[in-house]
Amino acid sequence: MAATSATETPKSPYSVLFSIPGTKAFCASGALARLPMSMMGLGIILALNHLYDNWTIAGVMSAAYVLATAAVTPLYARLFDRFGQRKVGSMVLVVQIITMLGFAFAALVRVPIPLLFMLAVVMGLTQFSFGALVRTRWTYVLDRTGNGELLNTAYAMESAIDEIVFIFGPILAAFLAASVHPVSQLFVPTIACALGGTIFFTLKDTQPPVVHEVKVVSASLDDADVRLTIDGDASNTGDSGSALRNRLTIAQLKTSGNRKKRSIFTYAGVIPLLLVFIIFNMSFTAFDTSMTAVMKSLHLDSVLGVQLAMLAVGSCMGALVFGTLELKGSRWRYMIMFLAAITAGFFVIHLCQGNLIVIGIVEILTGLAVSPVFASGNLVMKETVPEESLTEGLSWVSTAGTVGASFGSMITGIILDHATPDVSLMLPWIFVLASIPFALIGWVITRRNVLQHS
Repeated sequence: MAATSATETPKSPYSVLFSIPGTKAFCASGALARLPMSMMGLGIILALNHLYDNWTIAGVMSAAYVLATAAVTPLYARLFDRFGQRKVGSMVLVVQIITMLGFAFAALVRVPIPLLFMLAVVMGLTQFSFGALVRTRWTYVLDRTGNGELLNTAYAMESAIDEIVFIFGPILAAFLAASVHPVSQLFVPTIACALGGTIFFTLKDTQPPVVHEVKVVSASLDDADVRLTIDGDASNTGDSGSALRNRLTIAQLKTSGNRKKRSIFTYAGVIPLLLVFIIFNMSFTAFDTSMTAVMKSLHLDSVLGVQLAMLAVGSCMGALVFGTLELKGSRWRYMIMFLAAITAGFFVIHLCQGNLIVIGIVEILTGLAVSPVFASGNLVMKETVPEESLTEGLSWVSTAGTVGASFGSMITGIILDHATPDVSLMLPWIFVLASIPFALIGWVITRRNVLQHS
């Protein structure tokens, strides 16, 4: 019997994750509900550029949508932490679907541009981060089942799912825009979000409990009962120190229970981490928009989705491998290494833009480092903020990414109206390179904080 167990093949960490009851359901439904994040931004650019033949309008409107999303994501995260995922999500999801359908129909009938801008902003204001909700569920479920050591695997897998969404999203958006109708790609993510979100919020067993902050308010020292107790203790024992201890306890209760919740931004390394993700994510929308222009100039619009998906294919592969590794040392160090690799990859893509096959191969190789950056950033946030602020912290990482994505599409759209795709294709490696110094600053700040408290 001992020999049998000794030769037994160890289980894959991914099989262990999905052997936990309820994980398959919330993971799959959360993935489906995330389809808008890979389709709406690009879908707006494809639709608006086709309808109005203007890159600036398309890029700025996509940026307006994403910036509106970024502005409210942390607010929704706080509501989820405070009131629970199901209670908040089921209400917001209904409003979200209505506004997404409203924008799609408005674009379909070609309403005036100012009205469409307003609808894009309103649509963005209803969006929240499904990825943060799923990652919070993983943290809760793994901790509850005694599998906390698999959190790195779970986060890496979620990064892989993000990339799978980004593989199929652009392909589907480009195919629908080119082969069905320029606005059809706005309806598909709306339907996916409605189905996935509805299923996700009906799953009660894996929903994290609401973490309530307990506030203790003591009676005043002038209260008659309190004064009687203190005087009685002092007179019975003859010990004035006893009365003093009681007074100190009351004073402590009066102040400690009313402490204000600490801001996410006050934790060491959080601000540099968010700056990294803002600048880093500018590269992806810059790359998507630039490659869209390149493929359009070559009259290869129908294969645009496949070309864009190569980066996501590599990222998905990188996430699955990263999830099986047990890396030692600071996660900041690995993040910097991956950022450097992505910088080199985007630089080579710019040099080889005349050969789409070579670009596709380099995209896959570059993508191997993308998901590990996102997984490392989420793990840094998880290790930095307390449990009751975890959804908010993870949402801020997502928000930083969406802010960066909006700036990237806006800047690239403006450049494309005044320069060539060759110039705009320089932006991705410049943006990633610019994010590395902030990662170094975050690493230094975090190390200093650890040394001070050790």
